[in-house]
Amino acid sequence: MSLSKQKLKKLLNLEGKQHDSFAALRFRDYRLFTIGRVVLFTGSQMQTVAIGWELYERTNSAMVLGGVGLAQVVPMIALTLIAGHVADRRDRKLTTLLSILLLAFCSLALAVVSYTQGAISLFYTCLVFSGVARAFLKPASDAMMWQLIPTSAFTNAATWNSTSFQLATVIGPALGGFAIAAFGNATSVYILAAVAAFLCFALTLPIKQQNTTLSKEPISLKALAGGAEFVWKNQIILAAITLDMFAVLLGGAVALLPIFAKDILHVGPVELGYLQAAPSIGALIMAVTLAHLPPMRKAGPALLWSVVGFGVVTIIFGLSRWFWLSLLMLALSGALDSISVVIRHTLVQIRTPNHLRGRVAAINSVFISASNELGGFESGLAAALFGPIVSVVGGGIGTILVVVATAMIWPEMRKLGALHEYE
Repeated sequence: MSLSKQKLKKLLNLEGKQHDSFAALRFRDYRLFTIGRVVLFTGSQMQTVAIGWELYERTNSAMVLGGVGLAQVVPMIALTLIAGHVADRRDRKLTTLLSILLLAFCSLALAVVSYTQGAISLFYTCLVFSGVARAFLKPASDAMMWQLIPTSAFTNAATWNSTSFQLATVIGPALGGFAIAAFGNATSVYILAAVAAFLCFALTLPIKQQNTTLSKEPISLKALAGGAEFVWKNQIILAAITLDMFAVLLGGAVALLPIFAKDILHVGPVELGYLQAAPSIGALIMAVTLAHLPPMRKAGPALLWSVVGFGVVTIIFGLSRWFWLSLLMLALSGALDSISVVIRHTLVQIRTPNHLRGRVAAINSVFISASNELGGFESGLAAALFGPIVSVVGGGIGTILVVVATAMIWPEMRKLGALHEYE
């Protein structure tokens, strides 16, 4: 009996040691990659604040502001298939480095246009080229990143990826606003964003070249569409991507926050800043928490329930008239969204063969970009037609209905177990 107890104790100790909260970060190249990504994302968030501030300051036009996102997302959508094919066929590290350089030069160009008070069309030109850089950067860097760690660390890496992004989302806008106030103009912010891109380039450069088999398919319509074909054939991945897309499309309340702050909650710009930061803070806390918890044993139900929760807190936010309750609901929405992001990213990467990762990452990226942009448009249109409260509450209800439909159309999602057990 004592021997059995000793064996059981050893087994439990072994199981406890298997979970390492910093598993992915113990790999040098992944650390360099992640630090570089945080720096680049932070600079990008600073630049986004500066662009919005300067363009509205110069034009006082909401339409001009709306064009900022459109100018960047159109090239990303248009180049999706080509960028994914390049990521699978060419040197991923080289593509990543060239894309980062293009982002740096675009930021420097924005600084020149800002300093000389150039035409608004020149701003849009720089933004279009930034969109081109991001179109190639996303699939190449995502595909390269998963080569830097073993499959057993994928879930842990996904949590740290989410953490780094949310950290930049929280820090970047604050630093951008502080820089504008300190220097009195947006020009300095563009220069800082360029410096951040060059730092990311310097951190990515020492990453070792990975020995991997790239796609040898000649460029063709079939090869370009390989990522879309793979996603369509792998229904569990399609279910996860579709669920996330419709949750963002229907359940996003962020685009309407200025209306809620001013007309419903009756608060000022400081409180609006808190509301805008709340989802990222919630997501950051959840991502760090997930990194320190053992891998989820029932990933499918966790994904479905997290999106249901996202819909519920969106409904409560839409009905709330109390600032602190609204703030809490936004933070919870970010936390619940972080769970679905980690599960989806891990699932996609574990189940995608290396030679298709670039194209699948491109498809995934365009789903996210399109849903973010279209989600803001859908929220604004619904608010114009039915009012902001009906828009947000209806979006939350729609999100829950999408979860029900997903669970019925793809019943295998309800049975999806621990992701780290899949090879």
